[in-house]
Amino acid sequence: MKEAALKYHKNGYSCSESIVAAGIEKGYVKKELLSAATSFSGGMGVRCLCGAIAGSQMVIGAMFGKSDSSDGMKARNLAKKFSENFALKYKANCCKVLSSGFEFHSPERREHCKQLIGFCAELVENIINEELSTQNKIQL
Repeated sequence: MKEAALKYHKNGYSCSESIVAAGIEKGYVKKELLSAATSFSGGMGVRCLCGAIAGSQMVIGAMFGKSDSSDGMKARNLAKKFSENFALKYKANCCKVLSSGFEFHSPERREHCKQLIGFCAELVENIINEELSTQNKIQL
C-alpha cells in the first residue's frame, strides 16, 4: 500500500486522497470514498488533523465500521490502535505541528509529507492484515 500511496501523492493527490486511493487500489474500500477524502486535505483546510491520518482512519472505518450487523467497536478499536502507534513515532497528529518549519506549499513540506504518508500506509495496511488474519483464524 505504501508504494501505491506514494505514487498517488507524486501525481498530485493530497495526503488523505493518496491513502484512500491506495486503499481503493488494494481493494480495501470502494472508489466512492476518494471524493470524501478531498475535504480532509491540508488538515481539513486549516492544517489541523494530518490528512494521511484522516485517510487511514477513513479506510479503517469503511472496512470495519458500523453496519446493520455490528456496533462499530471494531473500527473504533482499530482506529485507537492506529492513533497510538502513530503517536509513538510522531508525538502529534496535527498537520501544523507535523509540518512546522516548512512553508505550506513548498516542495520541502511535500517531501516531508511523503514520510508521513508512507508510514501511515504501512501502519494501516499492517492493522488491516492483522485484523483480517485474526478474523480468518476465528472462522476456521
